[in-house]
Amino acid sequence: MLDKSAIVDRLARYVPVLDWGRRYDRDALGNDLVAAVIVTIMLIPQSLAYALLAGLPAETGIYASIAPIILYAIFGTSRALAVGPVAVVSLMTAAAIGKLAEPGSPELLVAAVTLAFLSGVFLILLGVFRLGFLANFLSHPVIAGFITATGILIAMSQLRHLLGISAGGANLPELLMSLFEHIGEVNWTTLGIGAIATAFLFWVRKGLLPLLLATGMNPKLAGVLAKAGPVAAVVLTTLVTWAFDLSETAGVRVVGDVPQGLPPLTLPSFSLDLWATLAGSAVLISIIGFVESVSVAQTLAARKRQRIVPDQELIGLGAANVGAALTGGYPVTGGFARSVVNFDAGAQTPAAGAYTAVGLMVAALLLTPLIYHLPQATLAATIIVAVLSLVDFSILKKTWLYSRADFTAVSVTILLTLGFGVEIGVTAGVLISILIHLYKSSRPHMAVVGRVPGTEHFRNINRHKVEIDDTILTLRVDESLYFANARYLEDSLYDMVAARPHLRHVVLMCPAVNEIDMSALESLEAINARLRALGVSFNLSEVKGPVMDRLRRGDFLDHLSGKVFLSQHQAIIEITAENAHITETDPHPQERTSP
Repeated sequence: MLDKSAIVDRLARYVPVLDWGRRYDRDALGNDLVAAVIVTIMLIPQSLAYALLAGLPAETGIYASIAPIILYAIFGTSRALAVGPVAVVSLMTAAAIGKLAEPGSPELLVAAVTLAFLSGVFLILLGVFRLGFLANFLSHPVIAGFITATGILIAMSQLRHLLGISAGGANLPELLMSLFEHIGEVNWTTLGIGAIATAFLFWVRKGLLPLLLATGMNPKLAGVLAKAGPVAAVVLTTLVTWAFDLSETAGVRVVGDVPQGLPPLTLPSFSLDLWATLAGSAVLISIIGFVESVSVAQTLAARKRQRIVPDQELIGLGAANVGAALTGGYPVTGGFARSVVNFDAGAQTPAAGAYTAVGLMVAALLLTPLIYHLPQATLAATIIVAVLSLVDFSILKKTWLYSRADFTAVSVTILLTLGFGVEIGVTAGVLISILIHLYKSSRPHMAVVGRVPGTEHFRNINRHKVEIDDTILTLRVDESLYFANARYLEDSLYDMVAARPHLRHVVLMCPAVNEIDMSALESLEAINARLRALGVSFNLSEVKGPVMDRLRRGDFLDHLSGKVFLSQHQAIIEITAENAHITETDPHPQERTSP
């Protein structure tokens, strides 16, 4: 029988709050409360802005930041990750649901919560079946290219709010064309508010903290005030718009009425047609969100020598998205900026997120009437300043210098995302990454090797001065052998054999071969039979234990014309001794081995 402690330990693997919660103390409480206050201040304008980016009412952003945070605190493993709406997922949400219903309609809200529900279920399934490795099919260069292109699209999509015009589009050409068509409708008052807010927010990011520290202010307090810079922009522009009634006198677009109260209880649609329409988007949003979230969580955990569990993170993020679906929200994930702020503010446990949710509940109950006159241009400025930090064209230079294949993947991802939208861009990026991997592994690096003089080491004959024997060909394969590259190995080896008339022995050196599948085994059998017919022995060296175990299950080793050597050095010693013996007994060995 398991005692109570053992049961709790076992449950803690799936409900991490049972682990860190048992060690929660007063110091952790104080640090978490401070972090929660700072993140709440930061999250209020961000959540409103990202909801508008997703094409949803502003309050949806607050709703999507309450239940998801609490559920992640229960099921997630990161101590500092702050879950909620983020720019990239918001744009992908807009692309997924934008054409399904009219903006602001109940049908659009149903589509949003359904998308969050599907994303949550998909993430939970990945976590339960430990399929988090699927996210590895998104290579880092492709992610960097996608985020860069998405950052540009997001910033361009917000220009209409800065200009006070009606424009839109799902990709860069459509956005540029729409902006050009409506450029004559610019509201100069709105533009003034947006430009000032943007400039102020850019200055706040780097200029406010040094200024506050120069006055002798306490560093911790200065940090809090610096993080509250976006709130200052919200307050000031709201006051100006209210004082001069700019929404009526100058046509400045404002947030307007925001329902006052806690998030409503909602249910996703169970229409199979809607599920089929949203399924692909839900998968892409889930994978992109998971990759972004785990990257941030791992980076922050490493700073404190902590660890996260990726498969449990899938469950935590999945629960957060299901929570968003049940409380009037839309898809969420871990945000980079707010997570870093949460970490820097001293958050020690996921409870900081739960306290943030409480702060947002208070805001939803008491503060929503105060943002009626908040200009949409200010929220647009908040988004633009946040996402431009994601744009990084240096990835193009890095990949061009390091790997032309990765450069191709990044370039195509950026161009397709800008030209055709986020879903096509990320889908193409994934497919290109997989195709490039298959192409590389189907043409593995192979090197003819020889012995470095005076050593037992064998190196590429094209890179080092080595000793070789014309009667022995040693080919090192730097890749596992499977169906995609088996034929390439055969053809390459036959070409090498045909070019060496004095060849007696072939040694396939396998230190990098981790697996040989059935197709590759059949190719090795064909190579063995063909070399035997030519009077050439076929040998293997440095075969790994698991690979040998599989080879012993069949009869390949029984028919091998040569041997399997523990090391390449041993192979050369034995084969050289055998050659010497043959030369003593047969003065004309080449007549016997020529084709």
